[in-house]
Amino acid sequence: MLYKIFGKWDPTEVEIKDPGIKRYVSLTPVIIPHSSGKHARQQFNKSDISIVERLVNNIMRNGQNTGKKQTTLKIVEEAFDIVNKKTQQNPIQVLVNAIGQAGPREEVVRLKYGGISVPKAVDTAPQRRVDSALRYISMGTVNGAFKSKRSAAECLASEIIGAANRDSKCFSINRKDAKERVAKAAR
Repeated sequence: MLYKIFGKWDPTEVEIKDPGIKRYVSLTPVIIPHSSGKHARQQFNKSDISIVERLVNNIMRNGQNTGKKQTTLKIVEEAFDIVNKKTQQNPIQVLVNAIGQAGPREEVVRLKYGGISVPKAVDTAPQRRVDSALRYISMGTVNGAFKSKRSAAECLASEIIGAANRDSKCFSINRKDAKERVAKAAR
């Protein structure tokens, strides 16, 4: 039996184009992306959770929707419907493309030499790239919907589409470019 996310979107037809994040984006077919935190006890098991559920959990992270998973699931489902209408593509494919575009490839760490702190550019781990991309997408959604006439679903849809198209006006792409710019200066 083939499961579709929200009963509409087939995750098996999604192709991950970025080879770096392939192992860390789970496209397991589930009807409702809700695992009840069964992967929370192991360190890197969040890679086994469906990428849609990880997006839902990130949107739930701060502010109005803390702990309200059903509300957040409805927001994501509405956003996926909007993404499908605008792009005529599987919204899970658009989300995976957005994660590949919005994840920073380079970051800065601080090294101490004697008493001096020196910034050094390092490559970002693939797991952290996925986490950062999801966090930036959810932050852009929350910032766009706060004190705005636009709904959270509309903001999430525009953030996902903008990140997938690498639109520089998009919050997540802006954050990624800022991080990579600082890393380039620290080389």
